[in-house]
Amino acid sequence: MPLKIALAQLNLMVGDIQANARTIIAAACHSKERLAADLVLCSELSVTGYPAEDLLLRRDFVRQARQAVTEIAKHSPTRLDLVIGFPEMDEMGNLFNSAAVLRNGKVLVCYRKMALPNYGVFDERRYFKAGAQTCIFKLKDTLMGLAICEDVWRPGILANNKKDGAELVLVLNASPFHAAKMQQREDIVVNQARELELSVIYVNQVGGQDELVFDGASFAVDHLGEVVFRAEEFKEQLGLVEYTDKKLQKTNCAPFYNEISSEYQALVLGIRDYVAKNGFQGAILGLSGGVDSALVLALAVDALGEKQVTAVLMPSRHTLEMSMEDAISEADALGVKRHIIPIEPAVAAFTELLEPVFAGTRPDTTEENIQARCRGIILMALSNKLGGLLLTTGNKSEMSVGYATLYGDMAGGFAPIKDVPKLLVYKLARYRNSITRVIPERVLTRPPSAELAPDQRDEDSLPPYKMLDPILEKYVEHDQSVSEIIAAGFEPDDVLQAIRLVDRSEYKRRQSPPGIKITPKAYGRDRRYPITSGYRGDKAEDSL
Repeated sequence: MPLKIALAQLNLMVGDIQANARTIIAAACHSKERLAADLVLCSELSVTGYPAEDLLLRRDFVRQARQAVTEIAKHSPTRLDLVIGFPEMDEMGNLFNSAAVLRNGKVLVCYRKMALPNYGVFDERRYFKAGAQTCIFKLKDTLMGLAICEDVWRPGILANNKKDGAELVLVLNASPFHAAKMQQREDIVVNQARELELSVIYVNQVGGQDELVFDGASFAVDHLGEVVFRAEEFKEQLGLVEYTDKKLQKTNCAPFYNEISSEYQALVLGIRDYVAKNGFQGAILGLSGGVDSALVLALAVDALGEKQVTAVLMPSRHTLEMSMEDAISEADALGVKRHIIPIEPAVAAFTELLEPVFAGTRPDTTEENIQARCRGIILMALSNKLGGLLLTTGNKSEMSVGYATLYGDMAGGFAPIKDVPKLLVYKLARYRNSITRVIPERVLTRPPSAELAPDQRDEDSLPPYKMLDPILEKYVEHDQSVSEIIAAGFEPDDVLQAIRLVDRSEYKRRQSPPGIKITPKAYGRDRRYPITSGYRGDKAEDSL
């Protein structure tokens, strides 16, 4: 007897339990009425949204979530099984990351997640106790098991489902995006499905949540290890697969992950949801004529629409004419409102104010930072007055080495490209131009500069980005030591300079706005280093 299973890839909001419940019920009704589904599978902790973080420590929050489960069961269609995720508290006060199967208005069975991740962005042992046993239920003569996210990464849990009789395992997930993560997920599931001869349906949530973006890309794998269905990335979607004659039938497979376009879509979705879910009236950013702000402007317009984005040009005496020309060209190409506010009057006022204290000193980065901070004041004032979210435009390479000004270009509410290395910035900008040309070519080819001093270039203070970014990847993403990086062929002076700048800039990163995670190890979420630390690396560094 055919069994039709709907994959509910939904964009839910952490904490908005009532809205999430309505979304789940609507998905269940649509799946029953339009798709003739027998079962609807939702994502991990779909009732509360993921990650709910310390909201899970509130008993009233957990109680409301449990009440919502009852309401969802009551308002869902009959003759339809609905699988949802929720935080479940037992009589002893222990909290579990659970999945409930709802049938005909009641909770049929519950499963408690057994493998609790506690690395990177995950902190589940802070909140949950681990479950201890599988959960098998029957629908239309098919025995099905349940698993939740990390369970499929832990050897043995899917095998135990198979051992206990499951022919098909339903997996609820909240797996955030980073480069190549989709391929990792599918490989893990495909290998186990093939080895165990077990069909698996994997549903992932979609949408932005603070620094995290969930890409969806839900999929189904048959007992031979073949992907028979894949949902689109970064879009809400109700997919449908059919289980007939003890096997999943092949249906539509959306395109697989693409290294550049997927990252671009992740950034767009992250901006859109952060602005919308936090109730901001559009976005504002400073537009310099450089590649970073040009990319952020394009991302913001693609996320929000041109009418919701305002660009502010703030030239100083050091701003090159071509920078102004390029910034105006970018704003006009994307159709956004733009303002030109020269900062010289503000810089002159601060310089005069500080002159008695600065007397007898030589100009240095202090004067450069005053310019950046004048711009920060202007942008924050416009954000306050107009209600738009101020987007900062610094990239991961700059944030790594502290090439940014506290309370200046770091001032803002959200940092879209905070986790985007400089070389990737260029690739993303060229990708955007391949759709429609909105960034002038010379922005992509001329040497980058902060334009805070005459003839200034980034490479005056930093190793070239083609050298810097690979060093940073090895040190930040892979935790390699100085000696390991030098042994890979990098110049010792470049390595030592980069690492010293990274280590001494932790205090700046702690004060930076949240930004979208797209790499395996984002600052703040994944990489958590102390500000105050006496560690200075391995013996190779000490000897150099």
